[in-house]
This record gives sequence, structure tokens and C-alpha cells, in this order.
Amino acid sequence: MKSFGMAKDTVRYPDAVVDQIDALVDDGMFESKSEFYRFSAEYVLTLVDPDHDVETFNFDEIKAELDIPEETESAADGGTRFLEAVITVRKHGLRGDYEAAEQFIDDHYEPTEQECLVLEELLGTYRT
Repeated sequence: MKSFGMAKDTVRYPDAVVDQIDALVDDGMFESKSEFYRFSAEYVLTLVDPDHDVETFNFDEIKAELDIPEETESAADGGTRFLEAVITVRKHGLRGDYEAAEQFIDDHYEPTEQECLVLEELLGTYRT
């Protein structure tokens, strides 16, 4: 039987992101903030690495409940629009250019879109 270790990592998020996550928990979309954070991280990892071995409990059920499409809009180079957004946000995050990443997210997504929440979650991992 596989043992699942759990590491604790503290990450700071903008108040607006936390408020949106709280609303999702309050609405029953997620059981807790922890479930949201675990799902979001695993979801991004599956987008970046299709071979990622998901360990989050009920990942497929949560994904189905959120009605996340299996296929996303294809980009000209055969990738996906969202994957390109993940790469852009990651690049800005690694460089510490948080304002550019926030501007990119704001320019391409509505604050209530699931992709926006995931991208802001990703950006939050790069903040100190």
C-alpha cells in the first residue's frame, strides 16, 4: 500500500483570492480551503505534466463536479490556451514580476472563471 506523506507549505495569497476561495467553500463547492488548494495544485500539475500521478483524494469527482472540460481550446502550436497561460504566469512568477503576471491574468480572464482562480493560485506559490 502506498503511503501518502503530507508536507506543510505556507503560501501567502492576495485578499481577493482568499475571499473567492472562502466563497467557494461557503457555497459547498469545496469542503475546505485545504481541499481547494490540494485540488488546484494537482490540477495545474496535470496540465503541465499529463503523466503526473494525482494523489488528491476524490480528484476526479471534484473535477467532474466543477464540470472542467477534458479538452480545452487548442492554440495554434497544438498546445492549449490555458497551458500557455500557466507558462506565462510561471515565467513572471519565477522572475518575481508579480504585477506583470497579475496584469496578464486580469487581461485574459474574468475574476470568477475557474482558470483565473487556478492561475492566481499558481502565482501565489511564487510570492514570498
